[in-house]
Amino acid sequence: EVNDPQGAFYLFPKCSSFFGKKDGDRVINNSTDLAMYLLEVGHVATVAGSAFGIEGYIRLSYAASTEKLQAAAERIKNALANLK
Repeated sequence: EVNDPQGAFYLFPKCSSFFGKKDGDRVINNSTDLAMYLLEVGHVATVAGSAFGIEGYIRLSYAASTEKLQAAAERIKNALANLK
């Protein structure tokens, strides 16, 4: 689930389905945990939705080249696949 950006270059995908999931000892409890996990494990910078008053979402910018966005999407996919 994601917003319609209506001219902006940010997306807010819903991420609450990852809350409660783990990678080793690391537990994802909220959007801040997920944003930090994606930064540290996936090497992709996102912003917790809680910073915008919308817990359960993360903010992604798509103001980058197609190649960079594809690489980032692959890193996000791989990091999220580790959460069980």
